[in-house]
Amino acid sequence: MRFLLDAEQRAFADSLGAMLTAADTPSVVRDWSRGEHAGGRALWSRIADAGVFALAVPEEYGGLGAGAVELAVAFVELGRHAVPGPLVETVAAATVLAGLDDPGPAKRLLPALATGESTATLATGAYALDADVADVRLTLSGTNTELRLAPPPDGARPSLDPARRLFPTPSGGELLAAGPQVAEAAARALGHARLATAAQALGVGLALLDRTVAYVRQRSQFGVPIGSFQAVKHQLADAKIALEFARPLLFGAALSMAPAEVAAAKVTACEAAYATARTALQLHGAIGYTAEYDLSLWLTKARALRTAWGGPRECRALVVGGGGQW
Repeated sequence: MRFLLDAEQRAFADSLGAMLTAADTPSVVRDWSRGEHAGGRALWSRIADAGVFALAVPEEYGGLGAGAVELAVAFVELGRHAVPGPLVETVAAATVLAGLDDPGPAKRLLPALATGESTATLATGAYALDADVADVRLTLSGTNTELRLAPPPDGARPSLDPARRLFPTPSGGELLAAGPQVAEAAARALGHARLATAAQALGVGLALLDRTVAYVRQRSQFGVPIGSFQAVKHQLADAKIALEFARPLLFGAALSMAPAEVAAAKVTACEAAYATARTALQLHGAIGYTAEYDLSLWLTKARALRTAWGGPRECRALVVGGGGQW
């Protein structure tokens, strides 16, 4: 089965990609890694103006209420350009808030998330991503039956991807909702977070492949480009096949939002991106290991996304078990 985007979805992807290309995201990523958020916040506003965050917010709260396919389209481009920040977490937070029985927290917090005026992070474990820059810090506790608005965090902890700044999850804070409704909303948020992470990983993998193809065409050994070597061609072809296999799984999962299908898309896209990262590193040689070289911004992100919102083992177990309802 082929999953093809319609003309409107392709135009959305093209316009978002063009905007991000002009934004010089590598310098934004490096600033973000150092805790300098001015450039990242400016880029966040432009992404919000393009309607990305409104996709996850229902219309009654100022959003677009669009489907998951549009969300996947957007996050492929965000991953392709290595955009930093709690992108997935903002989508997850919006999904949780929109799923509560009491509309009070949603009315209070969602409009600003839709417009990009606020950023959000959602912590379900020991760490919260970019909790220092997030205006809305949501935490789930009590087997995901309590949703709280958490206070500011302590100092950052080391991360595989320096642009993914991790902070210990703050304890306490204002209780927004409690009970089974929170667990149900959290489960739906997990589905959207995994889908967005899969899309982001696919974009990261595509960027790594494009950059590596360009590199092997201009780097020469024995008087010829190394891209002409059969072994190099085979490695790049394997990476291309893995990424292209992940694409229909991603958009198929976006159509159904079935837990097992989303988990399959997540593990397939993340493993494809990770394998492409290893190929890119090998074909670039020593320069690929240097933090000053832009390739490293995508290499570290591919590794970090692999375990974000459910690692390969957890997602494979869900696929084998057949999944269920969110």
